[in-house]
Amino acid sequence: MKKTKSDSKNEKRGSSPSQLIDARIKELSDWRGEMLARVRTLIKQADPEVIEEWKWRGVPVWYHDGMICTGETYKNIVKMTFAKGAALKDPSGLFNSSLDGNTRRAIDIHEGEKIDEKALMALVRAAVTLNRSKA
Repeated sequence: MKKTKSDSKNEKRGSSPSQLIDARIKELSDWRGEMLARVRTLIKQADPEVIEEWKWRGVPVWYHDGMICTGETYKNIVKMTFAKGAALKDPSGLFNSSLDGNTRRAIDIHEGEKIDEKALMALVRAAVTLNRSKA
């Protein structure tokens, strides 16, 4: 992702990762911001102990005993990339991107799509369980 002027200003002021994610959501001001906010809420509901980070010049990342997933925003999608997604069971078929890799799996969410919130929360919990088993 391209670094924006607001990224630089916020980082220079020592904003927390959570504040930087809040700013990104507000900055997007469209369906992507709304979806990123919803995904973030679901991650926090699935794992109240999740740690938020801000990496790679503007990517929200969620951790618990290792990386759970990222929340990238592009022109036409919000992408959730699960660091160890290939090792997770996905009975609801949420993964629809990066399916050929040996490690990661992703969920591309397009404008107007609804996410299966229960299945997403189960996937987050499964990722945390996997991280804990290897911690």
